[in-house]
Amino acid sequence: MPMEDVIATWYAKNTGRDRRRFETVARAVAQRVPLGGRVLEVAPGPGYLAIELAKSGREVTALDISQSFVAMARENARRAGVVVDVRHGNVAAMPFADASFDFVVCVAAFKNFADPIGALDEIHRVLNAGGQASIYDLRKDAAREDIETEVRDMHLSALNAQLTRFTFRFVLLKRAYTRGALERLAGQSRFGGCDIAADGIGFELRLTKL
Repeated sequence: MPMEDVIATWYAKNTGRDRRRFETVARAVAQRVPLGGRVLEVAPGPGYLAIELAKSGREVTALDISQSFVAMARENARRAGVVVDVRHGNVAAMPFADASFDFVVCVAAFKNFADPIGALDEIHRVLNAGGQASIYDLRKDAAREDIETEVRDMHLSALNAQLTRFTFRFVLLKRAYTRGALERLAGQSRFGGCDIAADGIGFELRLTKL
């Protein structure tokens, strides 16, 4: 289902209720990218993480396939008083030159990519030599009780909480990757391999362009 219009607005409203996750990821990225370093966020949605990265003193570009999210991210960055270069485009065919970025980050979107190996190859292409990427997403083996805790911590209304539980169970978990599947995808990509760490109900896939 395309993340446009009403659906995009619903997603933005609910993910924006608790931005601690974005702040945590931004701090983790900042520890690995020097001040002034160039960071690309793939599939930024409403731009909450991109804004936190820009606040940290990094030069931030964001790329999303959703026209609605591109408009939202631009407006949210303007309201936050930070500069984020928000572009419209497909992660499997990015409109950037080779070796354009020091770091690439993607949160909660990789499982939705139609061409995951193509996406990984493009991330590899736009990274500088020695550049790194982190992909955060849901683990297929995430326990139901842990998902329930995650939803409760989102501080949603009763209706939105029920819709979010339904989405986790019948949509997101079905698309999510196992550790073995992630290792195979990374191995088949230009990266040739990866490191994977558990991260709550999800994982962090770490990649380096050698």
